[in-house]
Amino acid sequence: MKPPKAPQSIPNDAEATPSAVSVRLNDGHVQVMKARNQYLACNNKLRQGTKAFLLQARNRRDDDPTINVGFTCSKKVGNAVARNRAKRRLREIARLTLPDHGIKGWDYVLIGRKDVTAMRDFDQMLSDLKWALGKVHG
Repeated sequence: MKPPKAPQSIPNDAEATPSAVSVRLNDGHVQVMKARNQYLACNNKLRQGTKAFLLQARNRRDDDPTINVGFTCSKKVGNAVARNRAKRRLREIARLTLPDHGIKGWDYVLIGRKDVTAMRDFDQMLSDLKWALGKVHG
């Protein structure tokens, strides 16, 4: 049995549909941390735990108007699939929350928790990040 042939033309409504990922973190004022020393600088500063993750924050005290954010999940979170899923979810909540609730000139690191980061309700994770940012800046 042969599979059916794919349609040759693209429907008009498919062209107008935006892609699922329309905004990336490195656009505008939010940058992703890449250097180890940036993560280590946040390690000894402010911390706020939530059910889904741990937030570390640091005021850089410089004139750079960007927000830096980093993500990490240790092997305690699970295998590579579980760690990647947790980091994808952390990146998405940061993308949705930090432009509005983060403060320019600050660094943030989101650290995933075992079994919870990958499974927690997404809306609750968003509210967790907003709450943690309020506690850190309050």
